[in-house]
Amino acid sequence: MEPATAVVTSPLLALIAFLGVIILLLFLIAKWRWHVFLALLIPLLLFGLIPGVQTNNFIDAFEKGFGNTLGSIGVVIVLGSIIAEALRHTGAIQTITRTMVSVVGSSRMPLALTLTGFVLGIAIFSDVAYVILNPLVHSAAKAMNVTISVMSIGLVGSLQLTHAIVPPTPGPLAAAALLGADIGKIIIFGAIACLAGSLASWIWGQYIVGPRIKTMASDEFAGEELFTGEHAPELPGVWSSYAPIALPILLISAQSVSRLFLEQDHIVRAALAYIGWPVAALSVGVWLAYRNIRTDEHRLAAKSKWIEEALKISAMILVVTGLGGSLSEILKGTPAVDIISGFFADYGLPAILLPFVIGIIGNMITGSTTVGVITAAALVAPMLQNLALSPEAAMLAGASGSVIIKYVNSSYFWVCTSLSKLSVNDAILGYGGATLVGGIVSFLAVCVMWVTGLI
Repeated sequence: MEPATAVVTSPLLALIAFLGVIILLLFLIAKWRWHVFLALLIPLLLFGLIPGVQTNNFIDAFEKGFGNTLGSIGVVIVLGSIIAEALRHTGAIQTITRTMVSVVGSSRMPLALTLTGFVLGIAIFSDVAYVILNPLVHSAAKAMNVTISVMSIGLVGSLQLTHAIVPPTPGPLAAAALLGADIGKIIIFGAIACLAGSLASWIWGQYIVGPRIKTMASDEFAGEELFTGEHAPELPGVWSSYAPIALPILLISAQSVSRLFLEQDHIVRAALAYIGWPVAALSVGVWLAYRNIRTDEHRLAAKSKWIEEALKISAMILVVTGLGGSLSEILKGTPAVDIISGFFADYGLPAILLPFVIGIIGNMITGSTTVGVITAAALVAPMLQNLALSPEAAMLAGASGSVIIKYVNSSYFWVCTSLSKLSVNDAILGYGGATLVGGIVSFLAVCVMWVTGLI
């Protein structure tokens, strides 16, 4: 904390203000059901009115944090949302699912759906993906004569994990920006952690809890198949379906890898510095996704409607991320950072627990994975140096915590529960358990990578 730019100089006042912001934030969301934008903005404004706060420094920190954060990630979030809209409308999701089934085998449909969720969660909002895949979940459960929970629990867990942990979905992108994390490293090591967590969710569903929940597939979806209907012949090919997700991820990851192994003036590293820049890489993804357009209706919608929908989806993420950046910058100007990080040092607690626990609290109180991962990143970012924690480790730990646990205050929980026709109690055990187990296993994988120095 620089004295000249300090927002608060009193340690006691700083700690009280810090705790007050967090308590009020969670209270406004959980008790009064305020939108997260206002629930973040109001505590910050009240912070600025506390006697002892340096008003000019507070305003400077607010504006700097908001602007710098959006400047680094705003366009990327919008581009990722446009790719998701294109994949949803052009049938690429169906093709990706079909290839997973063919690789794993129709006799292992729960695993195939889990792996499908692992891929789709990287680009598509988890509730949207589940709605699209729901008919296949029911028809496959009927065909295999297994309960709907056996068929769906692994999918529910994997969709949520990659949605929370692996860019280019908005939550992890925003958290990476707040922490200054390398997006390429987040993609590589986040995918490893997510795969471990996704397989744990599948095991939870197929072998532990799924068979104990007796609800069978619903007759409401009888006869519905994912690959039939008037648009089935128009489905894009395998490469065309995967490319909008895979190629941007490869380009961004390659940029990060090139920094490790190539000299700064190497021609390949220089080229990847631009094409692996997330804005450029995701622009390529948008172009590839639009190449899957087959109908005049989609060509017309792609010019404006899809972009408008993507902007609507992005708007909330952008303003929340910006306010998260403001909160982080304000906290940097207070002694609260030293107090909290000193607490972990004095008691010998692993630093990586802090973002994990904040992610859990943010998600469980608000019901939002995105809010959980952004909150964890915003609060931990000012403490990274004192905690001796890398930005990548902090982001992945917070993201792992942000999926624990999905229950009745989560819109995703209700989407999955209503479509699967499970009772609330069974869904808490099955779907809540899947996100609990998947989040813990993902976090343990992150801890291993942190301890071994990979992140």
